[in-house]
Amino acid sequence: MKKIVHLLLIVICVQSAFGQSAEEKIKAFIPQMDLLFKQFVEKEKLPSVVYGLVYQGKLVHAQSIGLANIKQQIPASSQVDYRIASMTKSFTTMAILKLRDEGKLQLDEPAHHYIPELKNQRYVTKDAPEITIRHLMTHAAGFPEDNPWGDRQLGISEKAFSDMLHQGISFSNNPGVSYEYSNMGFALLGSIIKKVSGQPYQAYITEKILKPLGMTHTYWEYMDVPKNQLALGYRWINQTWVEQPLEHDGAYGAMGGLITTMEDFSRYVTFHLSAWPERDDPESGPIKRASVREMQFPWNFIDVNPKQKYPNGQVGQSFNAYAYGLSFKKDYANRTSISHSGGLPGFGSNWRIFPDYNIGIISFSNLTYANMGSINMLVIDSLLHTTALPKRTLAVSAILKQRQNELMKILPHWNQAESSGIFAINFFSDYFTTVLKKEAEALFSKVGSIKKVHDMIPENQLRGKFSIEGEKGDLEVSFTLSPENPALIQEFHLIEIKKAQ
Repeated sequence: MKKIVHLLLIVICVQSAFGQSAEEKIKAFIPQMDLLFKQFVEKEKLPSVVYGLVYQGKLVHAQSIGLANIKQQIPASSQVDYRIASMTKSFTTMAILKLRDEGKLQLDEPAHHYIPELKNQRYVTKDAPEITIRHLMTHAAGFPEDNPWGDRQLGISEKAFSDMLHQGISFSNNPGVSYEYSNMGFALLGSIIKKVSGQPYQAYITEKILKPLGMTHTYWEYMDVPKNQLALGYRWINQTWVEQPLEHDGAYGAMGGLITTMEDFSRYVTFHLSAWPERDDPESGPIKRASVREMQFPWNFIDVNPKQKYPNGQVGQSFNAYAYGLSFKKDYANRTSISHSGGLPGFGSNWRIFPDYNIGIISFSNLTYANMGSINMLVIDSLLHTTALPKRTLAVSAILKQRQNELMKILPHWNQAESSGIFAINFFSDYFTTVLKKEAEALFSKVGSIKKVHDMIPENQLRGKFSIEGEKGDLEVSFTLSPENPALIQEFHLIEIKKAQ
């Protein structure tokens, strides 16, 4: 029955999407979003959930279900603070990049420059490279996956952490060999932030990132949160909710210690989305837009799943990698998304953004390891499918437009092509004018008189394509420019666009 309701809602949304603005399409989708979350809460037996949708620079919808504190009957809301666990990791890497941008550290230098205890660690083999800061940021340091163990280290003291390092680390791989999720790596990044900045990582991130973003209701220590605003964590055991002890803030908090509200975290999501597109505008965030885009780049390969099953039932390929404290995915529809989940005893959370659509989704729950990533992916995939939101397009560079106009003066007869000055030195060695002329004249004759030359569709600043609409058919021209200045045409293709049967 739930599947039928879901399908009916999709049909209704698709039918109502025609002729609407993007904002109107999203507004029309909200009831479906609320229903999907309601069904998820019931199915997973969550004590509460808070979720939000960010679009075009603002939190356009926030909703909550259930109780943040069962004993005191405090309802969930977008102003209640939830522990977000490993969603903290990107704040830590953002702080590292800020220090890097200020010239205070380098990502590829050995981490032992800042943490002496790492100097004489015993790696898997003697030919292993030294751990770098970048290794720590991308889960490539060779430490073993440590989620169950790491979750219980959150509140340990700096002395206990230092003693642990002095005793020696056990490695599952050599540094730089593979991806393996490591909370220890991010705890070490917290120590590096303190060493370089002269402040505890909590103070540095709060001062340099949280406050500039307006995240004034975000905390590291749960005792600092007003009691009527703190969500408590639970497990469902023997048909009842069992409250889970909260971990205190400590040396491991850089991997997962933040406690925040939906309204606060949406500001962070908005900042990540604001890094796109690349542009000349003045900088206004806690770190440069270029550094935010660098955070989102797939630095460490995880896997390619040829038959990933998505929450909506779709099966398709996905490419997965780890960025800087963030996960990177290219999905079955060739869409790029950036995300991260969080899980600690009593809590589960997730956020995911699609930068090309300027949209993101966030959800928090107070159930141990609640799989919020699955519902977020289901909702946002359904939203993009049913609303057909426009994808961000790249502006056409002046040189691409210029070369398009110049090409159209030469086509289809290629008259004076070799003396035109628009082709790179390789061009007429790789392409022969007589052949180009014969092929172009045949295709132009086939499609008939030209009705319209469409605008360039750029792939990047120096590569793109455009279509030529003819009386009896259409053609597509694609070309690539050379790296010299001014850029010249080094590669060219002209094909007929086959009409769908």
